[in-house]
Amino acid sequence: MANDISNRFNDLLDSGDEFFKNFGRPLMNLSDSFKELRSDVQETETDYTVAIDVPGVDKKDISIDFKDNTLTVSAKRQSFTDRSDKDGNMIASERSSGRFTRQYHFPDVDHEKIGAKYEDGVLTITLPKTTEGQSKTHKIEVQ
Repeated sequence: MANDISNRFNDLLDSGDEFFKNFGRPLMNLSDSFKELRSDVQETETDYTVAIDVPGVDKKDISIDFKDNTLTVSAKRQSFTDRSDKDGNMIASERSSGRFTRQYHFPDVDHEKIGAKYEDGVLTITLPKTTEGQSKTHKIEVQ
């Protein structure tokens, strides 16, 4: 039954006017936005601030490292649950699971004072500036 409804909907979208051919289909690809780890980076005289969207991720599944002036942020999402019926019927599945990583380069950061906070699906990392270059690896705990 669910597959019949999905097939009818797809048939409706595939036929007729070009305007309607892809109407509604972008909603099927929303999970790709998580893979990009979209972010905002700000710089002041005293620090850098990075705000990264990581919706649907548990704090324990976020890893942040700073090494050789490179901030590496990794997130793992395990939110997918198979909700198909006993016959495998599902109309659409827009959620994904996986590990995603992004890197940022910041010169002259005091790695001992880097802080991170995760709230409402947004990870905010503050990287205070220093005048001395440091190249040691430093693991950052998420608050």
